[in-house]
Amino acid sequence: MSDAALRIAWLTAELLRHNRLYHEENAPEISDQAYDTLFRELEALEGEHPDKARPDSPTRIVGGAAVSELKSFVHVVPMLSLQNGYRRSAGEEAPPSDDRWGGPYEDLLEWESGKPRRSGGLRRLLGEAAPRAIAYVVEPKLDGLAMELVYVDGEFVAGGTRGDGAVGEDVTHNLRTLANLPRRLIGAPAGRISVRGEVLFDLAGFERMNSEREARGEKRFENPRNSAAGTMRQLDPAMCRDRPLQFFAHSAGEHPDAPPSHHELLEQFVRWGFTVSPLCRRCVGLEAAIAAIAAIEASRAELPYEIDGAVIKVDNVALQEELGFVTRSPRWAMAFKYPPAQVHTRLASVLFSVGRTGQVTPVAQLEPARVGGVTVRNASLHNEHQMLRVLGLREGDRLVIQRAGDVIPEVVAAVDEPGREERPRVLYPELCPVCGHPLLRSLADEGKPEMVQIRCPNSFGCAAQVEGALRHFASRLAMDIEGLGEKLVGQLVAAGLALRPSDLYALAGRAPDLVALDRMGEQSARNLLDSIELSKGRPLDRVLLALGVPMVGEATARELARHFRGVEPLLAATVDELDAVPNVALTTATAIHGFFADAGNRAEIAALQAVGVRFVPPPALAAGPLTGKTFVLTGTLPSMGRDEMKLRIEAAGGKVAGSVSKKTDFVVAGAEAGAKLDKATELGVPVLDQAGALALIAGGNS
Repeated sequence: MSDAALRIAWLTAELLRHNRLYHEENAPEISDQAYDTLFRELEALEGEHPDKARPDSPTRIVGGAAVSELKSFVHVVPMLSLQNGYRRSAGEEAPPSDDRWGGPYEDLLEWESGKPRRSGGLRRLLGEAAPRAIAYVVEPKLDGLAMELVYVDGEFVAGGTRGDGAVGEDVTHNLRTLANLPRRLIGAPAGRISVRGEVLFDLAGFERMNSEREARGEKRFENPRNSAAGTMRQLDPAMCRDRPLQFFAHSAGEHPDAPPSHHELLEQFVRWGFTVSPLCRRCVGLEAAIAAIAAIEASRAELPYEIDGAVIKVDNVALQEELGFVTRSPRWAMAFKYPPAQVHTRLASVLFSVGRTGQVTPVAQLEPARVGGVTVRNASLHNEHQMLRVLGLREGDRLVIQRAGDVIPEVVAAVDEPGREERPRVLYPELCPVCGHPLLRSLADEGKPEMVQIRCPNSFGCAAQVEGALRHFASRLAMDIEGLGEKLVGQLVAAGLALRPSDLYALAGRAPDLVALDRMGEQSARNLLDSIELSKGRPLDRVLLALGVPMVGEATARELARHFRGVEPLLAATVDELDAVPNVALTTATAIHGFFADAGNRAEIAALQAVGVRFVPPPALAAGPLTGKTFVLTGTLPSMGRDEMKLRIEAAGGKVAGSVSKKTDFVVAGAEAGAKLDKATELGVPVLDQAGALALIAGGNS
């Protein structure tokens, strides 16, 4: 098993986890820059080993899936994310010229010219069409919740979150409560127009709201961005109406008569009644744009809302169209991130947290400190390597902290002050802080101490792991057991009523014990038991996800369910048989096999079957001319999008995978097909154009 395959599998799973935390749970763990470092590494590895890439790779998706009980909101024009750049160091206030590589604005220079690291570059892509000085629009990067508003004949009719870029959540009922959102556009043309922007708190209103919450004995909201996202997803619009949210417009989706430049579009938005940041500037040439970016950063501390950088866009719409898009983002725009503000505080203690899989993570407990308008009281230290070798943490240390990406509290360094060497070092415990079981330490890769994992192996006897496993089992994307939240799971475990998922289905026989729990009552208990009973009929892929099979997310669970169509064949499958499943790499197959070979896991699956969990197989795919065939799509097709082609292939009984391998039957290639076409040629996989694919779908010959 190659190192590249292992690394791709780990990066994919880790980035998907961080996507879910940021976009769906509003609880990010790492900074944008740390995320982008992992993302770029995955992109590079997938380019070198395309057959190892997964179809649900973060390089192929935008944002997170729509969540909650809200209706879906479809974006007619995909709502993509932006590529990121970062200011690399402090200082160098003067805008650099194009030959000053390595300075704070290097990412912007590379973005325009394409050197030395970026393969594209605006000037390379535009060629002779590039003007001597490209005109840009520079805007503050507002740190809120991305939103699209739809107007028909000038009237506001609907609005929704970005979601995965194609489908978000309909939050029209909450948007109607925003005081600065125009209900009717003054002077707008007839037809359908969609306006995009950010919903966010103004900081003064956010602090006022928190003061009122404290006065009522309620918990403060810690983070304006996450609080805005949570508020907009409320089902009751009254909760949104009482909070100081506002909408800032910055771009258009659908626009039948768009102006020829972006700065004219922003001026049009203002005439229509939208709020647009007054810091937006049109700049001719990159040096002028960099000066505008620096000016926005200089004013950052005095702004009435949170920003985490600036956005730079090519102003001319015709040039935007010439430059086009990559998979996830437009080539003609970049989000340029500022370094986070830093403050000093004191370490009070270190708490060692035990996760669902037994991983033990150190968390710094801090003397409260205000960072970027937010009070920070704790910060993850990530692992032993970070705590001991990078920070060299000692009791009572004075620490430099920041909110990485202006979101995640992060310890940057320990201050070397008099007497520090005399204080004891902070060390990992030898025993699990929850159950007292001896901790296990995994062997580090040679030269990679940061890869050491310290975990509690007492999976079914450690309350933290038991609670985490039960919460995961009952979660919305898994068994979706309504009413089984964090507090109730804690009570069930503490009372010994549920230590394994199968125990949940025995609660029907212990109704008096259930009713006796805090804030339960007979009606609540009856509702919970009904939801548990309903979950017995969940589809096989949802049950596989609920079981916590390693390296198995939603997409892999669906592939396993389609391929094996039952849990018994999965229990009996060899590594080679698992590896034969479309889009399942050998690394993943090995991890899955190990899970189903474990005696404890097999016993739990048998227990679930005994209490009536049915592991319902997916419906059989309709037979068609492409039944049993696997396709990969690449490039731009002449008259249809790849999503439409995918739907047609699947309707004809075929499957569409994300990467080319020996299991691929056909590659459908359009213009600008890249590494996938090269891989198909290397493996001898037949390549079709759009017409050939449509002929196969129709039952003819290519």
